[in-house]
Amino acid sequence: MTRFDKLVRDDIPAVIRENGETPVTHVADGEEYRDRLREKLVEEAREFRADPSAEELADVLTVLDAVRDAEDIPAEAVARERREKLAARGGFEEGIVLEAVLADGESTASEPGTEPGED
Repeated sequence: MTRFDKLVRDDIPAVIRENGETPVTHVADGEEYRDRLREKLVEEAREFRADPSAEELADVLTVLDAVRDAEDIPAEAVARERREKLAARGGFEEGIVLEAVLADGESTASEPGTEPGED
């Protein structure tokens, strides 16, 4: 027996049966369902990181839609929040990486053996 203990797509038990095996399942609902969707989102995001393909991105988007539905968050509310954040803070098109934030008077120049801002 191989153990998985994870949320799977609705038709996976039928696929397993078609392969001559017997799936052992239960239906998650309520908080368990929402928790397992969050776990699935992380799983799918990791798979996309390892294989940045249309297929893996589609899996991420499918789980995101399920999370939104399970949390009763209207699609328009998500779209509105997205637009507002884009307007207020921008997107990610420029590839900016924040390395540090210096306090007033600090410098990025450091001498060997010291950290930036140390005197």
